[in-house]
Amino acid sequence: MRQQIDSLPLLRDLDQPFVWDIRMYTRPYRFEFYDTASPEHYTLLRPDFVILCYGIDDRRSLVNLQHVWFKKAVECYMRDRETIPIMVLGLKRDLRKEDQGVIYPQEGLKIAQSLRCDRYAECSARTGELMNEVIEDIARTAAKTTTEAGGRSQGGCAIM
Repeated sequence: MRQQIDSLPLLRDLDQPFVWDIRMYTRPYRFEFYDTASPEHYTLLRPDFVILCYGIDDRRSLVNLQHVWFKKAVECYMRDRETIPIMVLGLKRDLRKEDQGVIYPQEGLKIAQSLRCDRYAECSARTGELMNEVIEDIARTAAKTTTEAGGRSQGGCAIM
């Protein structure tokens, strides 16, 4: 799947789900992305893959990911779906500066591992840094949900 993502369409909350059709492993896949600002409440969704995001420049967002969103979205509403793959995604990579409070990759990865997530990645939508790699990793991980093994790491965590 070496499809380049040169420009993404403008995404508006009311247009959810955001739908992309791709072809990978000689099979077609349809990806439907929702975020918590979706017109549908996230507790009503039955996803095959969860991506928990935080801002690299905002320590509070990583704390919220760990203590609010992981507990709410995963442990509470999806507790009956232990094989669902989960990815932690650091956003705004272009804003990483040598400031106090900035989150470095090793810290984000450590949190992802402690939550038994399957993937950790970072990207910047503004500069495009690592966007193609993250989208490819999302597609490959999501495609694995169609296999019997499913997801949820037993302690390991892939990093990109």
